[in-house]
Order: sequence, then structure tokens, then C-alpha cells
Amino acid sequence: MSWLLVALGGAAGACLRYAVDRAVQSRHESVLPWGTLTANAAGSLLLGLVTGAVEAGAAGPGAAALLGTGLCGALTTYSTFSYETLRLAERGHGRAALANAAVTPPVALGAVWAGLELTRYLSG
Repeated sequence: MSWLLVALGGAAGACLRYAVDRAVQSRHESVLPWGTLTANAAGSLLLGLVTGAVEAGAAGPGAAALLGTGLCGALTTYSTFSYETLRLAERGHGRAALANAAVTPPVALGAVWAGLELTRYLSG
């Protein structure tokens, strides 16, 4: 049954990632992949919240499979981050590539930490 929850969450997460990326990218002309950064930050924050809820006993393994592995796994995207960073560099946007590579990992790590700590705080 867990595989079905992961599949359902993954389908929703992939669609959500696409929607977030398009919504954010359509609002500016920058070469930076703000849509992917936004999806990665939001997915990491949600993963921290889900992990904290499971840790606190407020959510079970089904929620972890559906939301953590499925939804967040598809919403966040290391492969797209890597591809977009490489494409920036190949197209002569070296500073933008370096900025993307320097900003994305700490933003995502900070977001997952913030979600986990928020859930820990709220659960006492």
C-alpha cells in the first residue's frame, strides 16, 4: 500500500512543481531559475513539517509515504537544479550559475530545518 501512497503523492508533487515553476518564472525576465528555487524551498519546508509531525506522533507512516516521499520527493528537484545550473554556465551566465549553486542548497537545507524545528516547537 505504501507504494500507492508514494505514487499518488509523487503525481501531485510533480504537477505542483510544474505549476510553481511556471507561476514564478512567468513573473520576471531573470535568467535565474527562481521557480525551481521556490519549489525546492517550499518542498523542503513541507518535508521538515511532515518529518516533525511523524517524529511527534501526529502523523504516521502513511502520511510520510504520501507527503514526504511522494509529494515532497517530486516537488523538490535536484536534477532540475543541476541541469539549470549547468545550462546557465553553458550559455555564458557564469555568475548566475555560481549564484544558483551557492544559494539553492543552503536555502533548501534551511527550509527543511525550519519546518522540522517549527513542528518540534509546536508539539512541545
